[in-house]
This record gives sequence, structure tokens and C-alpha cells, in this order.
Amino acid sequence: MKVKFFKVYPHRQCMANSKDRGDETEAAIIQQLIEDGYSVAIPFGDSDKYDIVVDSGKCLYRVQCKTAWQNKEETIRFNTHSQTTKEGEYHEDTYDGEIDGFVVRYPQTETLYWIPITQATEQKMELRFSADIDHPSINWAEDYEFDGSIPRM
Repeated sequence: MKVKFFKVYPHRQCMANSKDRGDETEAAIIQQLIEDGYSVAIPFGDSDKYDIVVDSGKCLYRVQCKTAWQNKEETIRFNTHSQTTKEGEYHEDTYDGEIDGFVVRYPQTETLYWIPITQATEQKMELRFSADIDHPSINWAEDYEFDGSIPRM
């Protein structure tokens, strides 16, 4: 059974902000991983590049949770970098060497995708549902759809 997570803020008149969306995504991912039999740890504080640690029983995986949005009719997209403001200046950092993979949630379908960091593109990554051509540069959504098994890294 899939459960949707929503925070209700009666004092807010606008849609959830990016922090709220991220919290909903993280909660949905954790719930699914636990349902699939994995142990999940959440690091203390928010200074690590990973959001959760997934224990498969054989290996620990540092995971960054991301929310995807529809980019074009047949694609969804998510950020593969972090964005911060330090001392008034905007910074973008990659996750190379800091995480083992992304688990991406597409809220419209509640589908999860597991993308190893070695297969992620820089800045943003698109997952495509269909196309008129089959090109090696296309990242097919079905190849990354999380079926309860962690892909080989």
C-alpha cells in the first residue's frame, strides 16, 4: 500500500515550499525502503551530502533523496547538484565521492527511481518514458525504476 505524505499548514496560503516537498519525498522513500525490508538510518544534522543511509544487510549506501518534476511530456527531471547560499553568494556543488546514489520520487505517480552516482549526469538528469528513437544518451525511466532491489553499483 502506498501512502502519500502531506503537511497541512492552515496559516499558509501558498503551495508547499521546496523544504516541505523534500521532507515529503524523504519520508515516502524511507517508508518504501522499510516496507521492502531495508534498514534506514538518518544522519544527525544536515551537513552531510546524503539524506539517508540504506543498509542492505551486505552493504551501506549513502543516498541523496530527490523530487522529480515533469520537464516535457515524456520526461521527468531532477537536480543532481546541491544549491546553497553562503555569505550571500550562490553555490552549486556536485555529489561526486559523497554519495552512492540518488533515490528519486516522482510525486504524480509515487514512483521511485534509483540512480547510481556513476550513472548520473551533471547538474540535472532527465528520465524519459518514450521516444521516437533509441539513442545511447537517453536515460530510460524504466531502467532506473526501483522494484525493491538495489541496483548494482
